[in-house]
Amino acid sequence: MDQDIKAYIDQQVQEALDNQLEDRVKAALKAQGNDSRAAIVASKGSLDMAYPPLILASTCAALDIECQIFFTFYGLDIINKKKYGNLKVAPIGNPAMPVPMPNILGMLPGMTAMATMMMKKWMGDQNVPTIPELIDTCKEFDVKLVGCQMTMDVMGVEKEDLIDGIEVGGAAYFLEYASRSNITLFI
Repeated sequence: MDQDIKAYIDQQVQEALDNQLEDRVKAALKAQGNDSRAAIVASKGSLDMAYPPLILASTCAALDIECQIFFTFYGLDIINKKKYGNLKVAPIGNPAMPVPMPNILGMLPGMTAMATMMMKKWMGDQNVPTIPELIDTCKEFDVKLVGCQMTMDVMGVEKEDLIDGIEVGGAAYFLEYASRSNITLFI
């Protein structure tokens, strides 16, 4: 069979499966009898940990699930202007490193830069959007992006230090939203 035809058939099958899954998710949420809402806590600010909350939130938006991400502790780095688009992957003590690496090697100069470059390349090779692109997508689809007020106070972060479009609220603000959500995730 011609490779182009096989690729086309594979793509059509995958799209059909994706559509069925999307329909099943929407049906399951509708069956619960309440509005679909997701509350996500982003607590880590490294490149590898910035992707999960943003991918999940943008997927919620694509599925018409109202969503909020609450950025707390080091998760604030994801939305901090000083680090925006320049998050790193730490190779030291990172069990997710795909290449087995003794911690002593991770301490060598340049290893964080190398690990970061590797991850950016892998994501780019798979056409995964960058962190700023995912944040733009979340904003475009009205995902609420909230910085934790207490964490900002503790870490000396001002609202002006955050990228545009970020709300600020405390634990009670998040809990009020999460209490009315049928999906709650801590990342």
